[in-house]
Amino acid sequence: MVDRERRLEAMRQRSHQPSHTSPPAAQAGRPLVATVDRRDSRNPLLVIAGPTGVGKTAAAVALGARVPLEVISADSRQVYRGMDVATGKPTAAERAAVPHHLIDVVDPDERFDAARFAISARALIADIRARGRLPAVVGGTGLYIRALLRGLDPAVPADPGYRRELTVLAAREGRPALHARLAAVAPALAQRLHPHDHVRVIRALERVRGGSAGAQTRWATAEAEWDVSYVGLTMDRASLAGRLRARAARMVAAGLEDEVRALLARGYDRQLRALSSIGYREFVAVVDGELDRGEALRLMQRDTVRYARRQRTWFAREPALAWLDVDAFDGDAAAVAAAIEAKLKQEGRIG
Repeated sequence: MVDRERRLEAMRQRSHQPSHTSPPAAQAGRPLVATVDRRDSRNPLLVIAGPTGVGKTAAAVALGARVPLEVISADSRQVYRGMDVATGKPTAAERAAVPHHLIDVVDPDERFDAARFAISARALIADIRARGRLPAVVGGTGLYIRALLRGLDPAVPADPGYRRELTVLAAREGRPALHARLAAVAPALAQRLHPHDHVRVIRALERVRGGSAGAQTRWATAEAEWDVSYVGLTMDRASLAGRLRARAARMVAAGLEDEVRALLARGYDRQLRALSSIGYREFVAVVDGELDRGEALRLMQRDTVRYARRQRTWFAREPALAWLDVDAFDGDAAAVAAAIEAKLKQEGRIG
């Protein structure tokens, strides 16, 4: 406890040190809540990223009590209506405390990708800034964040004939056959995709065929449109893995199977991209009699931990990201928020 108090005191002292980029000190009688510096011609933007389950939403909501902000969710599954139990959406109380955007915006059978996210987020950033608030992009879908900050290369056009060929192959030999074909020509790309995620596997095979299997070429050169403060939350891997396993068990206890049954009863195809995500694909298999509940939970826990590991690797490649160890604050979201606020003040992005 003493060490934590010392860290917080040091953080507060650093936040009050003079800086040529910091706004003037608050005048007497001004509210203690920080305000966005309107003098910044390049519009400040906060990004809070990191692996699933690390506490990004809790930190953002706690920060919202200190800084006038609105959250733009950068989560590829929270966009789907009717998929609530296994997506980690903010609670009703969290949404009431801080406005959240890009949650529950499409049905599970609608397409929502990185390009659509970037377009939507860009418009929201302008709207939030116009209201005098700080836009905060919060989430763990690294491709979405990268697409927003650096842009995307033009996509390889879809090939309906080739897709039909691959769909027939999957129906005849199973989805792992598609994944094996991808692994033979682009092993690194195949390693990032689940063998049953046939939508992404088919798209990856199209990209390989079109000569675009490598990294996006605009990533390193596109100029950011905003003055970005990029924070990554992290914690001890073993501790996070334990949290993720416990969270998965809570999701199952909260009715994940019932939610999956309801989605299928509404006519949603089992092969939809949304229903191929972690948690949903396992319990689709339970509904179909292919897995028992215990094995489904075990696979869900295993794949969630693996996904968090991949997220950490992805964000580790982001040169502008500053890591913040949640363990250093005993997992206290308010203390993490105070550290992010201090960083924003030091950088002159709020006053």
